[in-house]
Amino acid sequence: MDIPAKSNPRERERARCLRGFLLRELFTNGGQRCSGLAITRTISSTAFVMLKLGSRSRSSMSFFDPKPCRSPRMLYLGERLFSRSRSSQAQQQQQQQQHEPSSLRKAFFKSDARRDGIVRRLCEEKKFKEAIDVMCDQKRLREAVRLLGRIERPSALVYSTLLQACLRQRDVGAGKMVHAHMGRAGFTPGVVISNRLIDMYTKCDSLVDARKTFDEMPHRDLCSWNTMISGYARAGRLSDARRLFDEMPERDNFSWTAMMSGYVRHDMPGEAIELFRMMQMLENPMSNKFTFSSALAAAAAIPCLRKGKEIHGHILRLGLESDEVVWSALSDMYGKCGSVEEARHIFDRMVDRDVVTWTAMIDRYFGDGRIEKGFMLFSDLMYSKIRPNEFTFAGVLNACADRAAEEVGKQVHGYMMRSGFDPSSFAESALVHMYSKCGNMESAERVFREMPHPDLVSWTSLIVGFAQNGLFREALKYFDMLLESGIRPDHVTFVGVLSACTHAGLVDKGLEYFHSITEQHGLTHTPDHYACIVDLLARSGRFKEAEEIISTMPMKPDRFLWASLLGGCRIHGNIELAKRASEELFQIEPENPATYITMANLYATASMWDEVTKIRKIMEDRGVVKKPGLSWTQIGRKQHVFLVGDTSHPKSNEIHVFLTEMSKRMKEEGYVPDTNFVLHDVEEEQKVQNLAFHSEKLAVAFGILSTSPGTPIKVYKNLRTCGDCHTAIKYISKIMRRKIIVRDSNRFHCFENGICSCGDYW
Repeated sequence: MDIPAKSNPRERERARCLRGFLLRELFTNGGQRCSGLAITRTISSTAFVMLKLGSRSRSSMSFFDPKPCRSPRMLYLGERLFSRSRSSQAQQQQQQQQHEPSSLRKAFFKSDARRDGIVRRLCEEKKFKEAIDVMCDQKRLREAVRLLGRIERPSALVYSTLLQACLRQRDVGAGKMVHAHMGRAGFTPGVVISNRLIDMYTKCDSLVDARKTFDEMPHRDLCSWNTMISGYARAGRLSDARRLFDEMPERDNFSWTAMMSGYVRHDMPGEAIELFRMMQMLENPMSNKFTFSSALAAAAAIPCLRKGKEIHGHILRLGLESDEVVWSALSDMYGKCGSVEEARHIFDRMVDRDVVTWTAMIDRYFGDGRIEKGFMLFSDLMYSKIRPNEFTFAGVLNACADRAAEEVGKQVHGYMMRSGFDPSSFAESALVHMYSKCGNMESAERVFREMPHPDLVSWTSLIVGFAQNGLFREALKYFDMLLESGIRPDHVTFVGVLSACTHAGLVDKGLEYFHSITEQHGLTHTPDHYACIVDLLARSGRFKEAEEIISTMPMKPDRFLWASLLGGCRIHGNIELAKRASEELFQIEPENPATYITMANLYATASMWDEVTKIRKIMEDRGVVKKPGLSWTQIGRKQHVFLVGDTSHPKSNEIHVFLTEMSKRMKEEGYVPDTNFVLHDVEEEQKVQNLAFHSEKLAVAFGILSTSPGTPIKVYKNLRTCGDCHTAIKYISKIMRRKIIVRDSNRFHCFENGICSCGDYW
């Protein structure tokens, strides 16, 4: 560095200090020779210091000189040195770019300059490990892998970083590239890297490569064995997993748990229990909360309460009963084994109950048929500090749909709206389903239209809802809209479409949709599709075509198909074909009373009373009990349930008086009781009397008496509504000027002004 001759002693001292600073920077690189670019950068840094020294105020210069002052000469020196460094740096970069092939620059730096700046600088400084880290964080995995080609001898740490990134992104192709580079670079993977390779391969479903890597390992640790066993178990290759498990030189908790959970996951809970017993005999002190959780899951999957209680005893003896993971598994086991009270006892003793725990307990009540208890627990959750999630809402809404508890469903819907719940979650699909099952298609359609991106489940729920409510035009319209949206229908969607055709009597249209399932949409016919098309043909009296389809089916007809055929025979009085269908049903489900009742109906309609007696005798011998017909309606928040001829209701006298008067008015309008639906060989007058107080008529009468004029009435029945009640309710809707909705076990009937939405085709 040249020092101007006319500088004063103070300036010459500063210049010498700067020169010393520059020399130290140039030759403190661990004894290595500095590159031209490094020298240029050091000069640039030094010049920058000189510029600052020449311009800073007195208070900031105490480091170099206790009595500093502004120095034009220092500014002069700094400017000259800085300008030289900038020129030299530009020349160095230009030379490097000329020597570096453009293909390399394009290969590694394809993205925007701002993002690539850091990576390019690190590569220029030969800091390839850091560059790979940055690129992996940016999810530029393939580019990071290609960067291996610029490293002379990659370290184990570099390979480990890349393998972890391959696993995170589930990119087995990139993982194989890394593995192949190890061989080309002469790198021999140790136990840790080999374990990472096995883990990556197993979790990316490449078990052949995983096993090859495992077999090639000269030394294996416990992690090697566990990773390979876990991979096999997860993929369902349990015999391979068990073979390795038996060959292991030593085992730990993970070994046992991986094997047991694999058995449970792939429907072999008995083997999991046996393995747990073996563990208790051999290595009892090793059991931990995860091992016990797997064992409890196995007991729940069987399900076997006795085995579950045995495992509970082990937990108590080892003092693990306070662990939340174990509590959750215990509660789940008791619930699935039918001991809901024990599950609730465990639930109440848990301290840190999260939303998953709450949701599981609520669902256990619903699964056990204790709907009210489930609703009460959901109410407790709403008052707690835990916020329900979409699984919680979906479970509650599905329970509302099953019980037709629309009022509860509306309250849940209101909470979801107030809490800003995501309208694209699958709980919204449960809302559509709930409103559809409750016969409120206006609300179902409104919820559907408010969804930003309805999924296939939402589309299907709406289509099936319209079909069940007899609104076949709307069902088929939304199916066309589904196809236009680009979403592919599945087999459940076509069940809804075929049901819409069935309820409307659109035989030819239904056959067209049936054939399009395979010809246009590339799907396979399921037993449900065959049951729907047989139902459609049988209802329309086209029994020959129905029998042809049954004879050409690729699978054995199930109970739903034979029941559909039997229902069509009942409508058209085809006793011979009904006998064939009933014989098949007696083989499949001899305990189902519906088959016996339908055959008795057929015989009674044909006045074949001896056959009716035989059917009753068979039922008695087989211990088959007819399911009592129940109808219910909800007034306010209270549900009112009625049986045939029920006199237990507080307003039974008013109900019977109303129906007696209504019967007279209906007869004046042309109503004639259909006594074919009475299954007893009694006098005609007695038959009429029996028909007058069927459960659905009682529920409709109570609904009318308990609400103001013009209020719609909703009634639900657990069985198929009888033909006489169907006719009678049409008359009642006209006389009372009420909209009456009846949901039976098969579909919705919307009665208004003497007409039913089913068009009398049901």
